Amino acid sequence: MADSRFVYVTYIRTTPEKLWQALTEPEFTRKFWCNTVQESSWQPGASWRIMIPDGRVADSGEVVEAVPPKRLVLIWRNEFKPELREEGYSRLTYELEPIGETVKLTLIHEMDRPKSKLIDAVSQGWPHLMASLKSLLETGESLVETREWPQGV
Repeated sequence: MADSRFVYVTYIRTTPEKLWQALTEPEFTRKFWCNTVQESSWQPGASWRIMIPDGRVADSGEVVEAVPPKRLVLIWRNEFKPELREEGYSRLTYELEPIGETVKLTLIHEMDRPKSKLIDAVSQGWPHLMASLKSLLETGESLVETREWPQGV
């Protein structure tokens, strides 16, 4: 088990296929993830990164596992905050499980480092982003606060 771990579970009224699209396709992620775009072929071993609207790389890593529309595992390193970047790579896992007319989304972000600053930081951001994703898929509108990259960051 990882030394630092954040787990988030939510249920979204959607299909596994639509949720997979929302997690991986730029036209979706831009709407709920602060106008950022993920770049990857989503094949195991492929590079992966999140681009900030001003052209900086927010986070980067590699696709470890991709089983559409069930499971996605990424190796993840923050690139724009030096104190987080120096911690190295973490692991992000999305698990999608259909339950009736909803999909149970489990997000696990972990790192083999005690008291990780990165895991502490993402544990503050993930709930807001996942609430915005849920809102987008269920109502067609993301949360206003997650539509643009924060000023000065």
